[in-house]
Amino acid sequence: MHSQRRRSRSRRTRPSASRSGSDERCELAQSRVARSAGGGDRASRWPERRAAGRLDCGRSPRASRILGRVRRGSAREVRSRSATDGVRKRRLDRVDKRGRVAAVAGHADRRGCRLRDERGCGDRSPDREPSCYNVRRDPHVEPAAPPGSVAAPERAPRRHRARPAVSGPATNDLIHPVPRTELPKGRMLEFDFPGLEIGIAEYEEGPTGCTMFHLRKVASLSIDVRGGSPGVNGQHLDAINAICFAGGSLYGLEASTGVAAELFKIRGYSTKWMDIALVSGAIIFDFGTRANAIYPDKELGRAAVRAMRPGRFPLGARGAGRSATASHWTGAELAGQGGAYRERGLTKILAFVVVNAYGCIVDRGGRVVRGKPTGPVPGRVPRSANTTLSVVFTNQKLDRLQLQSIGRQVHASMARGIQPFHTRWDGDVNYMVSTQEVANDDLDEVTLGELASDAMWDAILTSYDP
Repeated sequence: MHSQRRRSRSRRTRPSASRSGSDERCELAQSRVARSAGGGDRASRWPERRAAGRLDCGRSPRASRILGRVRRGSAREVRSRSATDGVRKRRLDRVDKRGRVAAVAGHADRRGCRLRDERGCGDRSPDREPSCYNVRRDPHVEPAAPPGSVAAPERAPRRHRARPAVSGPATNDLIHPVPRTELPKGRMLEFDFPGLEIGIAEYEEGPTGCTMFHLRKVASLSIDVRGGSPGVNGQHLDAINAICFAGGSLYGLEASTGVAAELFKIRGYSTKWMDIALVSGAIIFDFGTRANAIYPDKELGRAAVRAMRPGRFPLGARGAGRSATASHWTGAELAGQGGAYRERGLTKILAFVVVNAYGCIVDRGGRVVRGKPTGPVPGRVPRSANTTLSVVFTNQKLDRLQLQSIGRQVHASMARGIQPFHTRWDGDVNYMVSTQEVANDDLDEVTLGELASDAMWDAILTSYDP
């Protein structure tokens, strides 16, 4: 009996010989879609893709899935009709496996969008605006009111909470200090050293400042760093165009970048290898005598370059030594920057120093002339707030080893004028520079070091205002 039923079913579904298989499938699919409009057949519950496949006349549904998706026009028609009756509710915005969006009713740019009457809303008008869900709305744009509704009263614009006032000491970001390069009359060292220019710039709001030494031609360099708390950049350089001393502790190193930037401008922003300015900077901690956080920044370094002049160097509390001190804690007294000049035959020697030492300044007779010794205090931990910066310029030709040896000799000799020196709380830095212009066989490197050391002691003694 089962075999008879299977044969009868095959006879009922077998197409007639007078009609083609494709026509038979097409009519069958169309009849099922027509019946689905009346809601009386389970064919209306077919997934949209299967229903669309049965409208693609000439190909079986399986062939349609293998070869690709069917034509989008037929799929949209079937989905819209089935959704209108609310029989099968599916999202009309679908993404196929190839990443393309199949959208309906002109809402291709919205994800998860369907018409109100597609949700079985009963007697609601089918020509209402589409309703979207899962749509990210702009929080700054109010949604439009529906037609015929009473407009809500306008809300006052949201007031952003005011940021709290910045607390703490005044600093560059708050008061924007103005560089000062026209300094009042005071003690001045005058010298004759061709090719060397000096620029001074200060922030009176600090007070703090920077002192810049510029060489018109590249010079040879050796840097000697002592003490336990140095602050220096460009320490690896063995050639130099400019040196910048500044206050402001490590923040003051920004002034050296301003020097480099202004030299870059003076050189026409040339990026050739030999036109790059070689700049090194060193700093002192000068916040101990003032209650603000003003520091030498990039703009102050630029101003110092614009103010550079040859043959003159201000002495005392000027430039980088504007708030420098000698000694420490209760024994600290204002110091500053000093300089001295020596000649021997064709050899010229210039020594400059910024004294912000942990120790006191001692004259040639062994007397303390600046700063007060405090002696040992039980339980006291000194701060890393002291540094002495120094530089020696000479025009005598010296090789690298000679530069290094003389620089160390001078740096060590400074312990005669500053006592104690090179402590763990100091960040002492010495630059030894040669412009390589003259040869002097009558002046060996040791004697040259003695002359430079003597000049440096004089520079230390001129660093403070009597």
